[in-house]
Amino acid sequence: MALVIQAAKWRSLSTWIYTSKITCFYPLEAVTLLLQLSILKISQVFIMSTVEIPVSNQLRAELGDFSSIVCFKSVVVGTEEALGEKAAAIALISAGRQRGKELVNNLGLSGSNLAPEAITALMQKALGKDGTRLCLVDKVSQDGEVIHVFCHETVCSAGEPQGSNRHLTFTLGAIQGVLEKITGKRLRGKQTESVLRGGSHDVLEFVTLG
Repeated sequence: MALVIQAAKWRSLSTWIYTSKITCFYPLEAVTLLLQLSILKISQVFIMSTVEIPVSNQLRAELGDFSSIVCFKSVVVGTEEALGEKAAAIALISAGRQRGKELVNNLGLSGSNLAPEAITALMQKALGKDGTRLCLVDKVSQDGEVIHVFCHETVCSAGEPQGSNRHLTFTLGAIQGVLEKITGKRLRGKQTESVLRGGSHDVLEFVTLG
């Protein structure tokens, strides 16, 4: 008989603790899983977010809330032609940053200081297939004051030919905004690897300012 560990969410001091719904088909596996979880700092484990991501069709009843990547790319290229690449990048990163902060505020997670695993799960749900489909976030890791985000199928890289010098702008900004609101710190971000230039992921690096 399958052992089901039902999702739970509770607050311990100022830390949100999440566990996920996990199904194990053999008692031995269930015992092993529980032992592994007991070793971890449960207060810093976020396996799967239980926050509610708003459904689509809230802004447009018939067409839904999603638009074409082609249209988005046209906005990017038009902005670059009007302002120049550097100024356009600044504007798009700023717009993305605002969107990321807004997302965290709407979910009530501002200042929650979630662990990297928790942030990964949040971004997967909010920005991935079940969310706005901005990109797929595979991993968030932290080494001291440096945070790395590994993602693919980003809206910024979509449709670009291999070898393109296109960099993430709106996507970088959105992820930066999420991280800043969750950590309560100002960050500086840059792209260190690209799927367009030999990388397996679009990799973003964020360092704390001040």
